[in-house]
Amino acid sequence: MEALDDRALEHVADYFRALAEPLRLKLLNALRDGPLNVGELTSLLGCSQANVSKHLALLAKLGLVSRESKGTSVYYQIADPRTYQLCDLVCGQIAQRLIEQVQGMGGFGVNRSPLKKHRRP
Repeated sequence: MEALDDRALEHVADYFRALAEPLRLKLLNALRDGPLNVGELTSLLGCSQANVSKHLALLAKLGLVSRESKGTSVYYQIADPRTYQLCDLVCGQIAQRLIEQVQGMGGFGVNRSPLKKHRRP
């Protein structure tokens, strides 16, 4: 990032903003196994067609997905598989952080109150 100017950093920020929306992450995840059209994505994710189309348009604009026409349908696919490497890295880091938090609390089912004061005998 050190070599990037302000304009390039704005593009990087746009890329990360695109990944900051849960539905867009769900769309990218749904495309892991191959191209899907809007109707298939709508059924798979339980969202409206308009909502799915809006998010796919933004992902396409930013180069995260590409589209290909096949007959009367447009199929979307991931444009660069390295996007999944980035997402997997972040998800792994978050999962590790959650595991450490749970371990720090003594695991599940332990009711510890951080405000409870202990008396010395």
